[in-house]
Amino acid sequence: MNSPIIELKGVSYKYSRGPKALDNVSFSVNKGEKVALVGPNGAGKSTLLLMLNGMLKPGSGEILFNGEPVCYDRKNLRELRQRVGFVFQNPDTQIIAPTVFQDVAFGPVNLGMPGDEVKKAVSDSLLSVGLKDFERRPPQQLSGGEKKRVAMAGILAMNPDVLVFDEPTSALDPAGSEDIMELLDEMHIEGRTIIISTHDVELAYPWADRIILMQSGAVISMGAPGEVFKDKKLIKSAKLSMPILLELYEGLVERGMPQSENLPKSVLDFIHALTVNGYAGEKTAKEDCGVIYLLNSDKIDTGDIKPMISGYGISAVGAMGSGAKMMAGIENIDLDFTYGVIDKCLLKSINHKNSMIITSGGMVKRVHERIAEFNRESLMGISLVDCEVPRE
Repeated sequence: MNSPIIELKGVSYKYSRGPKALDNVSFSVNKGEKVALVGPNGAGKSTLLLMLNGMLKPGSGEILFNGEPVCYDRKNLRELRQRVGFVFQNPDTQIIAPTVFQDVAFGPVNLGMPGDEVKKAVSDSLLSVGLKDFERRPPQQLSGGEKKRVAMAGILAMNPDVLVFDEPTSALDPAGSEDIMELLDEMHIEGRTIIISTHDVELAYPWADRIILMQSGAVISMGAPGEVFKDKKLIKSAKLSMPILLELYEGLVERGMPQSENLPKSVLDFIHALTVNGYAGEKTAKEDCGVIYLLNSDKIDTGDIKPMISGYGISAVGAMGSGAKMMAGIENIDLDFTYGVIDKCLLKSINHKNSMIITSGGMVKRVHERIAEFNRESLMGISLVDCEVPRE
């Protein structure tokens, strides 16, 4: 297991004219984890997140980063905030400059980067969040989702080890929420530790490696999503509800369906559990499964994708990552899936249909790993075919 990158030891905090916001909170976050702080409004989630890069100082207790206690002098806080990037719930709180370039460049400039490095950092971070060529745009003319991306780009430009998001999908429509969560997954695959706060159990349950459940300033439960969310009494006491998939699954188990080895965290997992237990028809034979074609957008030219879609008899196309989605846009490809792409393509395969995943970088490895994992668990042997076209 990776070593802790952030540790809280007995942290408490009280605002000057209010109740205690945090009460003896202790936990650690390991390098490379995806952690969700979950709880109702007023649970202390936002206060706790503000502690993680020194914007608030504990009234008592201690916070450690990479094994060293956080120091609150100007020099050490500057270094901490470079390593632990914080994205506010409301991006208007964070965006302060008249143009996107100036806003994203604020952090690198204050870190003393040379001009050429600042330009590269801004360009790279905007590209990574899907805002290529937005440098001259005034932030006030952007949509809520685009503002969230600008705020994220401003943090990424400083190349942090840890990314902290307070309610990352707040005030976004479903499509915008899916785009943001896809970005978080992309950043995680690049090797970053991600910590979010949310009261949305449907978001936290399938996404997080670990859930930290909070109520009235205290941690009341901590563990894998399935372990935390299946405790009905605890979830009810925290004024939350069970994730719908888990509630449906538990209901079927109560009616006599044998329990699966792993709790379902996606529609694919749920359907597989039903099929294995004879609730959803016969299991699809390996030879009847559709093929998933994987296209690395870093290794193809524009104009190559549509002929492949026609030639391989593709029924659905998904894109993972900002670069892949931009390429699909340039090619005028109507994407069927932009979030949860791998599992949705696996479902297509089970239903005897071919699909294509367009992605790049470390996401290519992730596709291979997820499909290999599903094949091991299901014994279905769904085929994944790399169909890269090398550039001349």
